[in-house]
Amino acid sequence: MPLSSLDHYDMSAERGFLCRYEAHKVALTGDFAAARAVAMKLPAILPSGRTRPILERDVPDTITLEDVAHLSDDQARMAMVHYSFMVQAYVWGDVEPPKHLPRNLAIPIVALADRLGQQPLLPYSGYVLDNWGRFDGDGPIDLSNIYMIQNFLSGQDEAWFVLVHVAIEARAGEVLAAMKPVVEAVSNNDDKAVQTRLEGMASVWEEINKLFDLMPENCDPYIYFERVRPYIHGWKDNPAFPDGLIYEGVGRFSGEGKSFRGQTGSQSSIVPSMDALLGIGHASDPLKAYLDQLHIYRPPGHRKFIDDVRSNSTLRDFTQKVSSKNLTKAYNANVQAVSDFRSRHLEYAASYINKQGKKTTGNDTEVGTGGTPFMRYLKKHRDETRSNLINV
Repeated sequence: MPLSSLDHYDMSAERGFLCRYEAHKVALTGDFAAARAVAMKLPAILPSGRTRPILERDVPDTITLEDVAHLSDDQARMAMVHYSFMVQAYVWGDVEPPKHLPRNLAIPIVALADRLGQQPLLPYSGYVLDNWGRFDGDGPIDLSNIYMIQNFLSGQDEAWFVLVHVAIEARAGEVLAAMKPVVEAVSNNDDKAVQTRLEGMASVWEEINKLFDLMPENCDPYIYFERVRPYIHGWKDNPAFPDGLIYEGVGRFSGEGKSFRGQTGSQSSIVPSMDALLGIGHASDPLKAYLDQLHIYRPPGHRKFIDDVRSNSTLRDFTQKVSSKNLTKAYNANVQAVSDFRSRHLEYAASYINKQGKKTTGNDTEVGTGGTPFMRYLKKHRDETRSNLINV
């Protein structure tokens, strides 16, 4: 299928994969509003040591599949933000992980995930893409004008970690908007137009990588590991959940434990979209298998965009066939930019996770929040990206 306009994939040039509505203005009513009120108190609830009994008592137990079906898409996504935070808080808010998720959380989170085509725990979309607002509604989506709506413990480090990702997603919109014109220019054998677009994309990537460089300014590695990371783990390939997590009251699960991967920046669709456009592939290894599995954790429209870019892009072959020095340089500039992004990710994985000495239940320095040993493969994937540079 040919590439469509960005709005077909629930995207925009101004916001990229970020939600196209003003999330902080989405109104929830009835029991959803009551649940939201509890979720917004998580920064006060989590330090109490009584997270589970409070959530069991205070979150309504009356929400049905029909109630979820009556929500607008914007309301369903905002409810997913709040419920997914409460689910994670319930699972990781006390010392020992539970075997069961109570029905007042399990039924709504499964219904919302089904409605949105996602999985019933905290996704990257709920953590980042749909979880931000602007102080000035007419102002830019940048770090001077955005805030995190729903938090776990709150604080500068938690917010900065999320908001740097929000700023990156917003800036990437211009890159994503250029992909359809690049594909079309390739099909028209217009190497000059391809070169111009690629040069523009590489310039934006310089800004994206500079934004990523800002992470250590207000997010300390120790604070991240001890106060941010513990709440975003999943329960697939996690030794704390050898039998998965039982979602009480969800009939189609038949009382069996279910395992899902935790929230991770690898669920962002930016780099996979670049890989698809540039024709970058990765040899089989556990991380590639893991990244392939993460595809279903993305919103359906974003998955479709990646798939359509991959099926339509012949950019790498075109660049090699045309054999233009300037076109090749423009192509390589984008490959190098993605490699640089992966290099920074590798450095952060080392300093924010791998070098933190303390291992606690479910929060292992050797395993990512998605449940995979990551360090030994991140470098390999970065090097594989670099190997796609074309000799000039």
